[in-house]
Amino acid sequence: MAEMGKGVTAGKIASNMQKKLTRAQEKVLQKLGKADETKDEQFEQCVQNFNKQLFEGSKLQKDLRTYLASVKAMHEASKKLTECLQEVYEPEWPGREETNKVAENNDLLWTDFHQKLVDQALLTMDTYLGQFPDIKSRIAKRGRKLVDYDSARHHYESLQTAKKKDEVKIAKAEEELVKAQKVFEEMNIDLQEELPSLWNSRVGFYVNTFQSIAGLEENFHKEMSKLNQNLNDILVNLEKEHGTSTYPVKAQPRKKTKLFSRLRKKMSSDSTSAKANKTPSSPPDGTPVTSPETKSSVNHEPEPSTLETPGGGIPKSPSQSTEAAAAGAEAAGKEAGAEAAKTETDSGSASSSLPAVVVETFPATVNGTVEGGAPSERADMPPGFLFKVQAMHDYTATDSDELQLKTGDVVLVIPFDNPEEQDEGWLMGVKESDWLQHKEFDQCRGVFPENFTERVQ
Repeated sequence: MAEMGKGVTAGKIASNMQKKLTRAQEKVLQKLGKADETKDEQFEQCVQNFNKQLFEGSKLQKDLRTYLASVKAMHEASKKLTECLQEVYEPEWPGREETNKVAENNDLLWTDFHQKLVDQALLTMDTYLGQFPDIKSRIAKRGRKLVDYDSARHHYESLQTAKKKDEVKIAKAEEELVKAQKVFEEMNIDLQEELPSLWNSRVGFYVNTFQSIAGLEENFHKEMSKLNQNLNDILVNLEKEHGTSTYPVKAQPRKKTKLFSRLRKKMSSDSTSAKANKTPSSPPDGTPVTSPETKSSVNHEPEPSTLETPGGGIPKSPSQSTEAAAAGAEAAGKEAGAEAAKTETDSGSASSSLPAVVVETFPATVNGTVEGGAPSERADMPPGFLFKVQAMHDYTATDSDELQLKTGDVVLVIPFDNPEEQDEGWLMGVKESDWLQHKEFDQCRGVFPENFTERVQ
């Protein structure tokens, strides 16, 4: 007969179908009570234990996979938490490198713990459960062979009890019975030995599995405890140094460097040319100064450069003002004739009261005083003064246009000439001590980091 497939013939298919039909008939008869069933209570108990062991093992495998998934999720959560700590931990804080090392070791510890759980617990669990499918199929096959044995036995018994005996059929039925019995007993004996052994092995397997998990957890938590202690020591040290402000404060980086060095060079050249073209100051003999620059400077604060020039910025004394007024009277006398002589004669008597008027008005104009009032609060401040700040930390200048600060220094803040040249986090000013001592605005001013100071006025 032609082949139906590889290794399968139509005859074999027919034989298998016949076996299935015979087994189905036998089971029906057994359920109806018309045929007895061979039972083995000891083996049935072994099968019950096998199913229980398989169920427990499968549940343990499922829970172990869930545990491993939780470990992996915890690893990711811990990794993100340490990354967050690294992001908020500023570079100038102490213990930055130690914190990075703790984060790196933390990641390695979680990875190693997860891998060892897979190797020593999950893979062992998979190997343990890997033997159950084969045994389960052999138990099912043994049940089919038992039905075949019962069917052969019933067929042989029916032939023997028949009224008309056919020896040929009886002999053939007996042969089939012996064959079915042999196949069944071989499988039954193997399973009778294997199932109890498998059942007893569960104790050792559970012990080894949970001991491995417990040991791995113990080592993991011990090492993790050391890392956490190290991290705690780093944070405690940070808290102490933060409380005493011993850790260094860093200024924001500047983009517009050497701004005032260029400005000072320019102003220095302008100052040199200005000094060369400057009108000589009034001598002490009372010669009147008619220069527009001198007249304009009377009603405003003197420039810092004029304070350094001897005699150039000295205000006129009351007597000099009187003599200037007398000179003006003489000029008027040339036009008035005889009245000029009278004015000259009366100037001697008026000179005693005229200086009092000049003394009252002159300081009010030069020093910025209000009529009959106290000097202004910003009279001694540099031009454009905004507010005062005090240095809270030492700052070492890194450029020629920066101020060198010591803790406690008071700085008078002034605006930038060009606001676009101001860097974020930087201010311009002059130290109060330098200003009061030298009054040299252009030579003393400079930029400094705002976060090193605190506003006091």
